[in-house]
Amino acid sequence: MASKKIGLASWRNQPLGITVLRLWLGGTWVYGGWVKASDAAFLSKSGPNSFSGQLTSYIGHSPLTFALRHMLEHATLFAWFVMLSEFAIGIAVLTGVAMDAAILGGFSVSMILWLSVTYHVHPYFLGSDLAFAASWLALFFLWRAHSRSGSRGRTTALGGIIPNLKDRREVVGIMGVAAGAVIASLAGGSFRPKIKVGAAIVKVADFPVGSTMPFTANDGNPAILFRTKAGVFAYSAMCTHQGCTVAYDALSHALNCPCHGAKFDSATGAVLAGPAPTPLPKIGVQISGANIVQI
Repeated sequence: MASKKIGLASWRNQPLGITVLRLWLGGTWVYGGWVKASDAAFLSKSGPNSFSGQLTSYIGHSPLTFALRHMLEHATLFAWFVMLSEFAIGIAVLTGVAMDAAILGGFSVSMILWLSVTYHVHPYFLGSDLAFAASWLALFFLWRAHSRSGSRGRTTALGGIIPNLKDRREVVGIMGVAAGAVIASLAGGSFRPKIKVGAAIVKVADFPVGSTMPFTANDGNPAILFRTKAGVFAYSAMCTHQGCTVAYDALSHALNCPCHGAKFDSATGAVLAGPAPTPLPKIGVQISGANIVQI
């Protein structure tokens, strides 16, 4: 059956249109996964370039806002899921493993991205996600027609859309795709640029004991620096609920979120009140010579 050929065999005797779409979509999805895996900011818990920060920027501008709010609570987990999914879809399309399911997966991702990221782009053709969705849909129908032409009358569950888990070759292929996605993600992590350390935040002489000040962390995330008799410490200033920037209240010695009322302990970063699910992430700082630096 044509649709069951994998590897190089899956590329033989297929129409040129399928070849072009497989190369373009499969390659782009693998590249998209690689960009995320090699970006130290993407998997961070906070920051404008993190997955959490991206979700925050979409909230209120997307018809999927209700879902994006829930995803924020587990943003890092969803970031891994998105990255692995992009690798898996791209690898599957390039190797011909579970093609129907992989193509529909690519179409679904493109539609979700359109509804989340580029829904309000006008005119619509300036946003790439809808164009990718149309390309995936075209590949789906082209591949289905190509598969039926060589099926010799055989049918599978839902016409082959659902992978046949009784077929040993297909199961091994799916396991290979999953392993490839994990390996590619880990490999991409080894190419992440090292975050600069030792960047001066403020001179020690200008920041006496009892002082507090906002600053921008190395990853671009807004942060707050404290100095007490015990030393210096800092926290991310992005609320762990929905990413709003918190502010220090000297009267209550708490970090307050202006959006939904979350409160954090300025000494520990722990949640004191409100809907925030986790404490504020701690940022490494220390006194080095005449300066207070991020480490």
